[in-house]
Amino acid sequence: MTMSSPLARLLANERRVERRRLRQAAICAALVAAASVLLLGLSGWFLTAAALAGSTGVVAAQAFNYMLPSAGIRLLAIVRTGARYGERLAGHAAAFGALARLRPALYHAITTAPPEDALALGRGEATARLIGDVDAVELRFVRLSGPWGVAAALVSGMALALLGGWSVAGVTLVCVGAVLLIGHGLARRLDVPGRAVQRATGDLREEVAMLGDAAAELRCFALEDWAIDRIEQAGDRLAAAQRRQAAVAAGFEWLHAAGVALAAALALTMGAHAGAAIAALAALAAAMTVDAIAPVLRAMTERGRLAEAEARLNSVLTAGAGRPHATAPAPIDPASLVLDGQRVARGTRIALTGPSGCGKTTLVEGLLGLRALAAGRVLVDGRDAATLPATVRRATFAWAPQDAALIAGTVRDNLRLADALADDDRLWQALADAALDGVVRALPHGLDAWLGDDGARLSGGERRRLSLARAYLVAAPWLLLDEPVEGLDGDLAALVAARLDARLKRTGQGLIVVSHRAVLTSLCDRQWPACPTPRRSVA
Repeated sequence: MTMSSPLARLLANERRVERRRLRQAAICAALVAAASVLLLGLSGWFLTAAALAGSTGVVAAQAFNYMLPSAGIRLLAIVRTGARYGERLAGHAAAFGALARLRPALYHAITTAPPEDALALGRGEATARLIGDVDAVELRFVRLSGPWGVAAALVSGMALALLGGWSVAGVTLVCVGAVLLIGHGLARRLDVPGRAVQRATGDLREEVAMLGDAAAELRCFALEDWAIDRIEQAGDRLAAAQRRQAAVAAGFEWLHAAGVALAAALALTMGAHAGAAIAALAALAAAMTVDAIAPVLRAMTERGRLAEAEARLNSVLTAGAGRPHATAPAPIDPASLVLDGQRVARGTRIALTGPSGCGKTTLVEGLLGLRALAAGRVLVDGRDAATLPATVRRATFAWAPQDAALIAGTVRDNLRLADALADDDRLWQALADAALDGVVRALPHGLDAWLGDDGARLSGGERRRLSLARAYLVAAPWLLLDEPVEGLDGDLAALVAARLDARLKRTGQGLIVVSHRAVLTSLCDRQWPACPTPRRSVA
């Protein structure tokens, strides 16, 4: 990851924000490492010296000072335990704080990315980026304290090893360097399988999300076994990638254990001239010094997975950052529209016409910035809508989409997506205008009735009308409705149309509607062809 990448800049900023906690974690990590080395070294010396004193005779055993070394061992054990708790508390607090800000930044990048990029990202893939890839980046924060622990272990380990002579200190340093060098080589072999694990994890999330959304259709066409087979194949690909990663990662475990054993054996041999007690101290200090580099080795095993996660996150952040931030001079009148060269007055009712598949919904989504809009086709107060920022488009159009998307929440939660401050009177008025108030009053808890995932407790027509009511709560001069009565029976469609007519007369809002139902198109006094010929006038 280069320091000029969007993710690198975000993480650098988060390190500045969390520097106090990261500093605390580094200090605690250093204390843990130093206390561990000193504890094991002192314990080795104490046990060996006590054994030698006991074997010498009663007088020597009674003269041996057991209390002071015992107190030192207890103190070091307490320091190590407390510092380890402090390191994890501070390190994870810094990581969680950073990730809590990183996920909204990533979500913002997805929503502001060019439409062709944002719409190409499936629900499962977006979830993988927001959860799986961000979780992988957490390791970078949690392990920032690791090098400080290694440094402290080297200093304390060298100090104890020198008691056994310069040769003991030298072989300890050689063992540490050899383990790190070999580990770096092994890490190169982990790059490809690590990246494969991260990609396969995202693919599995995407597969589960996609097939889960189509569960009803899959059951209807007896395709459950086909869906299970697809998920199993994705799971098998992930498992295979994990096995390849584990096969190389096992080498790190062997390397670490071998380095610890070799350092202890060499230190014990070379420190023998200083006596058994000092030799034991030096051997255990050397072993703990090599053992202290374990966090660095673990970070090496995750290097490939982390690199892939960062690359995937950077692709999203770069797409969001690459979109130009259009600005519109103020003031601007969002009620003033020019459609394909024809000016339309405030309060005009327009039917967006054209055969199925000609691009009516695409044009509607283009007005909202969800898809690319042809330059010059729509002007808002004389400005090209294709270049206007989202804030102006949202102030211009209140949208009820063809496919009503609801959040897992209550009726109130879904309505207040349009206006978080709307009181109950406004909510009920919007529901009445959408001919849904009776349905909601009949639900347990009314406005506070839980609707489930994507409004599962409502029928398709009820979800569509709830989306319509939500659009009514937006204080915009134009209603932009895409097939609002599709799927409703004739009487209900007529009721929705009549209440829409009454609302338009009451509010003075304009209307742009896509519908093949005469009950709605008859409300309109103008037509706007979705695929016009050049300079074609609006009839």
